Amino acid sequence: MPSLKIAVAQINCVVGDLAGNARRILDAAAQAKAADADLLLTPELALCGYPPEDLLLRPDFYRACARELQQLAAVAPLPMVVGHPEAWAGRHYNAATLLEGGTVCATYRKQRLPNSEVFDEERYFDTGDATGIIEVGGVRIGLAICEDVWQPGAAEASRAAGAELLLTLNASPFHMHKLARRHEVLRERVAGIGIPVIYANLVGGQDELVFDGSSFALDAAGRVTHQLPAFEESIAIVEYAAGHLLPGGVSPRLTLEAEVYEALKLGVRDYLGKNGFPGAIIGLSGGIDSALTLSLAVDALGSERVRAVMMPSPYTAPMSLDDSREMVRRLGVRYDEIGIEPAMKTYAAILEPLFAGLPPTVWADTTSENIQARIRGMILMALSNRTGAIVLTTGNKSEMAVGYATLYGDMAGGFAVIKDVFKTSVYRLAHYRNTLGAVIPENIIARPPSAELKPDQTDQDTLPPYDVLDAIIEAYMEHDESPREIVAAGYAEADVRRVVGMLKKTEYKRRQSPVGIRVSRRGFGKDWRYPITSRYSDEW
Repeated sequence: MPSLKIAVAQINCVVGDLAGNARRILDAAAQAKAADADLLLTPELALCGYPPEDLLLRPDFYRACARELQQLAAVAPLPMVVGHPEAWAGRHYNAATLLEGGTVCATYRKQRLPNSEVFDEERYFDTGDATGIIEVGGVRIGLAICEDVWQPGAAEASRAAGAELLLTLNASPFHMHKLARRHEVLRERVAGIGIPVIYANLVGGQDELVFDGSSFALDAAGRVTHQLPAFEESIAIVEYAAGHLLPGGVSPRLTLEAEVYEALKLGVRDYLGKNGFPGAIIGLSGGIDSALTLSLAVDALGSERVRAVMMPSPYTAPMSLDDSREMVRRLGVRYDEIGIEPAMKTYAAILEPLFAGLPPTVWADTTSENIQARIRGMILMALSNRTGAIVLTTGNKSEMAVGYATLYGDMAGGFAVIKDVFKTSVYRLAHYRNTLGAVIPENIIARPPSAELKPDQTDQDTLPPYDVLDAIIEAYMEHDESPREIVAAGYAEADVRRVVGMLKKTEYKRRQSPVGIRVSRRGFGKDWRYPITSRYSDEW
């Protein structure tokens, strides 16, 4: 019986960098050729990067992709299956094409278009209607693209058309527990078609999405024969012989905290690298959110590209200063301390006449607190403008949900690293990071969280305990449970009313927050599209 060596190219593509992505594919092809592979398999839309979004509405984009695909075919050192967008007969497709012998040989067009979570493919693509079967080295191979294997039909049609092996091109973004779900879905397909499947997935950060790679192969019994590493580029050779996949390398699974930390790290590295920022600036507070953000930035970029700025006020505890100084010493980053009390006094003098006749508590509490945050934001943005480095904001998902962050203050910046990380998860990630090396001082982890905007302030002065807060937000936001269902699950009605009310009324603030890395099943970004203006009343 025929045998075949398939090289799985888990590569990091850049949206719109057609020539650069073609070079990445050719580099992978050269490695595949050197390993005596018979075929190279690339991820979904590898030629243009994923997701190209509204670039797909431009006719010139399709023409440029077609030219690059022809040029790639002319120099391909071995047969290659390449993912790309295609304009054909007045329609547009998410396609996979076999390049062989210097020509474009056969094209398969995606049949199942996802239109949920972060996916919006029905906006851009038409649905393919033909089964994709190619023959390489005497083996009949079925082609599928991502969602084609998440739903029944397309894979089964390939098997009915004589496929002995199924190759699937994917751009499946990371969120927690995603790899286990992929394995589960592909086992369902294998059980229905009875042939092996090879799954090639994209790796890298693209705006708020992170693609983890984690490509794999399943034999006809649904057993994992190959598992590529997560969050890094990799080439693996999968050998098919006598109707079976031969066992290969299986990378160990990461813990949940390790997965999330690596996803955040890759998101930071690629956002800055692909957009050309020379470095990052982070405002330290002595709290755990900024500490975790700083450690992620240093791990992603190196200490020489990160600058930390501490901006104490009269309410900043000495412990916060000591802990910040100790952390930057451990990490070796540039560190500046800039006291904001002179600016606070100047703003007070400017604004005092304008507040005549208003209750004094307005000035003493919310207004004064927000001015402190905005002074700090202005200083950070001035440094960003002057140096070209991007400000990484430090707000977490719990704060984003309830508006516990200041517009044009601690929300000021270019990239929100932990925007999709609940406060309770921030603590778990901090503990995890310290298992790799104790860079976050224990005081920062152990002390009660505080914005330090007034004397003796703690977060729990105005918020429920974070384990309660996060559970209510997750139920309402990620699982679409009604307040009545959340109360029935055992949470106090007063807490639920308070949290849901805060979440709904602060939508306008979230719309103005920087883009941030998605690590959950639903983040405040592409897959959260609630109206700012709404009078809908929840079910109680």
